[in-house]
Amino acid sequence: VQLQASGGGLVQSGGSLRLSCVASGRTFSGYDMGWFRQAPGKDREFVAYIDWRGGVTYYADSVKGRFTISRDNAKNTLYLQMNMLQFEDMAVYYCGTKSITGSVGYKFQRFYTNWGQGTQVTVSS
Repeated sequence: VQLQASGGGLVQSGGSLRLSCVASGRTFSGYDMGWFRQAPGKDREFVAYIDWRGGVTYYADSVKGRFTISRDNAKNTLYLQMNMLQFEDMAVYYCGTKSITGSVGYKFQRFYTNWGQGTQVTVSS
């Protein structure tokens, strides 16, 4: 499956953005999905996870209560609604398909494959 992330941009602190990740190729609905991010000079870190049905979600503590992951399997699209953005949220955001179904290892990037190209989120103070 090929992934194309979009929706990033420049936003003021406290603002909102919605990221999208469109999948093509193999059946999107069969994959658990995740969002990760990477800031300059830092390792890629987990942001959010959603199972293939959309019924189970997990978040990094740093984004809990501010970000919402969702999916529309009919549109082959994964979303990340980001509210109350902070300077620390600035990073390149990546979507990925989880290589195995189920929440085991959901926060570790080694359990994901088929990364999209990333979309830049810039937060100004």
